[in-house]
Amino acid sequence: MLIQKRYTAIFVPSLVFLLTSFSLRAQFYNLPNDYNFSLLTEKRLAAVDSSIHTGLKPYIHFFSRNYVNLGDTHHVFKYIKEDPALDLVFYKHFLRVEPKKEKFKLRVDPLLNLETGKDYLNKTTTGSLLNNTRGIIGSGYIGDKFYFESLFAETQSFLPYYLSTNVKTTGVIPGQGRWKTFKNTGYDYAFSSGFFSIQVLKNLNIQAGHGKQKIGNGYRSLLLSDNSFNYPYARATQQWFKGRVQYTNIYAVLMNLVPSSKFINPNTERLFQKKAASFQYLSINVTKKINLGFFQGMIWKTADDHNKQHLDWHYFNPVIYTNLLTYGLDNKNNILSGMDLKVKLSDKINVYGQLMLDKTKKDTMPGGWGYQAGINFFDALGIKNLFLQAEYNMVKKGSYLNSENSTTDQSYSHYNQTLAFTPGCGEEFIFIADYKLKRFFVNARYQYQEVPSVNAVSAYTSYVSMVNARIGYLINPAYNLNACMGILYRTQNFSIFNTLNTQTFYFYLGFKTSIYNLYYDF
Repeated sequence: MLIQKRYTAIFVPSLVFLLTSFSLRAQFYNLPNDYNFSLLTEKRLAAVDSSIHTGLKPYIHFFSRNYVNLGDTHHVFKYIKEDPALDLVFYKHFLRVEPKKEKFKLRVDPLLNLETGKDYLNKTTTGSLLNNTRGIIGSGYIGDKFYFESLFAETQSFLPYYLSTNVKTTGVIPGQGRWKTFKNTGYDYAFSSGFFSIQVLKNLNIQAGHGKQKIGNGYRSLLLSDNSFNYPYARATQQWFKGRVQYTNIYAVLMNLVPSSKFINPNTERLFQKKAASFQYLSINVTKKINLGFFQGMIWKTADDHNKQHLDWHYFNPVIYTNLLTYGLDNKNNILSGMDLKVKLSDKINVYGQLMLDKTKKDTMPGGWGYQAGINFFDALGIKNLFLQAEYNMVKKGSYLNSENSTTDQSYSHYNQTLAFTPGCGEEFIFIADYKLKRFFVNARYQYQEVPSVNAVSAYTSYVSMVNARIGYLINPAYNLNACMGILYRTQNFSIFNTLNTQTFYFYLGFKTSIYNLYYDF
């Protein structure tokens, strides 16, 4: 593919390390993997004790005590006859540089998301819907302590009506940044990510780059999610007491999509308002079956009219909850705190949950808090590779917003998207089923949401019901190249404004490299 000149300098370094679905030999990209593809990894982790900290993703594989050998792809798919030509298609990375006498590895693969479909219910959408993503992803090692990864993708899309309406309202493609118009009704956009990782000491890992992370064991996260667009960050992760305690500090630069200055020079490109963020996460393996995590996130004062950040020493304070004690939950510096819990009931069943606290004030805005409860069931009902999951999320209206007003100024957001719970607030029930038979897969997800409006002037509730089901074939597990077809059935009703009620029945065919999550389910 031809990459426009303005995008060619995008190989920025970024984040963590890997425990992937089939082993380091087969697949080792570190971006938050497609949720369903990663289930084989999660299944293997569920069968071991809780010395593996699963609350922070992507995983860090350089901690040798935390690395789980998940097997060789050739053994997983041994029924396919070995052939050098087939190897490239069915097993291996597209480009590999691995000198035998050098401690250097480089792997490069195409990044594709080619999808075409049609909405058979919504009359507002005419013609075929389309997604055309082309890109490249590469990663490698230098020695045994330095890892790097980079991704670039460019996309043109014609979206279902409900999604197109959201995109026009927010100005961003969910999780993929800003867009420009393509052929009147389409969207043209590009995004990138990248990072480097250094294992400084046996128990200390440092990363920096452009990406995102997720905290929690569920499909959603109420604390920090990979829902929004990528952002610059630095991250330090430590382990203590033979790996029973893991502590992470993350420092990031986020952005509000408002001008950074009141006066914009017509001959310069518009700059957007920056805001600093810091996150701390303490994960403790209380026993081999119980993991407890503690979280603090803070959005600091936004940049001045010259887009310069003015931070005091508290921003760099690495100790969890000390800023909470200093500022409290209702300070303009928006603090969000919480905890998560995972309990292994057996090698096949995990229960998990989160508690989120945002603010206590109820005069100008309602108090902000929420909780999550869920269960994972691997090899469910005695059927190998059948995965079932049920999850409930509840977030009070007013959560994640600035304590003093409802603007985005210091809200818990980035690029007009929340950093945590995708719908923003309300209640949600999720049921996920996934079954894998050799290279074939079938998965389905049902979601029901009741989301109150944030606008206090016109209070209403949106009721959303979604079913997303697909069947497919995994062509190459090295970078999750797959072919699939599926349906999305969605209904949205309002407690008022009945004329806005919508239905979507979207049938699609896809050819994809699925290695990161896209949350279009709202």
